[in-house]
Amino acid sequence: MPVLTTLGLAAALASTPALPAASAASTDPAFSRCLAGLQATAATQGIGADRFNEITAGLTPDPSVLGLLDAQPEFTTPIWDYLAALVDRQRVADGRALLQQHRDLLDRASAQYGVDPATIVAVWGVESDYGRVFGKRPLLQSLVTLSCAGRRQPFFRGELLALLKLIDRGDLQAQGLTGSWAGAFGHTQFMPSTYARIAVDGDGDGRRDLVGSIPDALASTANYLKRAGWRSGEPWGMEVHVPAGFNASQAGRTQRRALADWRAQ
Repeated sequence: MPVLTTLGLAAALASTPALPAASAASTDPAFSRCLAGLQATAATQGIGADRFNEITAGLTPDPSVLGLLDAQPEFTTPIWDYLAALVDRQRVADGRALLQQHRDLLDRASAQYGVDPATIVAVWGVESDYGRVFGKRPLLQSLVTLSCAGRRQPFFRGELLALLKLIDRGDLQAQGLTGSWAGAFGHTQFMPSTYARIAVDGDGDGRRDLVGSIPDALASTANYLKRAGWRSGEPWGMEVHVPAGFNASQAGRTQRRALADWRAQ
C-alpha cells in the first residue's frame, strides 16, 4: 500500500508544542517528543492542535506491537496451514448463508464494480469472519506506537495521519476503534490510507463507515478489487510444481512472464 509522505517531520520533531495533559504526564519522554512531532505534522495537513489533542487524549505506547513486525503469519506459516486456518466448513457454510441474506446488496455491488458476489463475501469471511473478528487492539494506540518506534516508522506515520483525517471528517469515531496490531480494521480490514482512497458510501448516509455499515464495507471491498485490476471469470491462481533446482529469485509477484514461458521451465 502506498506510504503517505510525512511533510516537515524532521522540523516537527525538533519543536516542542504544547502537549495534551495525558502526554505531558507520560513517563516516556521520547514518546512525548514523538507525539509532539506528530501533532505538528498533523497541523500541516489540516488537523489543528486542539483537535489532535482531543483525538489522542490519554494515549500511551504499547511496546507489545513492536515484536509483531517480523512475525506476520502469512510470511511465517506454510501456505496450506495458513489457508486451513482461514477456511473451514463452518466458514464456508456461513458465507453461503450471508451470500443469500445480502443478495440484493451484493448484486448491486457486482453490477457496479464487476466483482462477483461470492468473491466479495469470501474476502469478508477471510478478513474478519464476516464481521465477528475486527481485532482487539486499540487502533490509535497501535499506530502511534509504530509511528514512534520500530523499523517502519515513516509508513505507520502515514497510516496514522490517514486515520486522523478519517476521524476528523466524521467517517469514524475514535472512541472504541479497534483493529489489528498493524492498523488494519473494519469488516474487510482496510489500512487507513486504503480506506481513504478506496472506501465508498454504500448505504447513502453520507459517511464511509467500514466498521458499522455492511453495505459500505462490501461495496468498498468490490471497489478495492476493481481498482486492483480484478477480472471476473479468471482464476486467482494455479497450484504448480517447480522443477528441481528452480532459481528462487525468479519467484514473487514482480516476476511476470507468459504462461508458456513458465511451462517451458
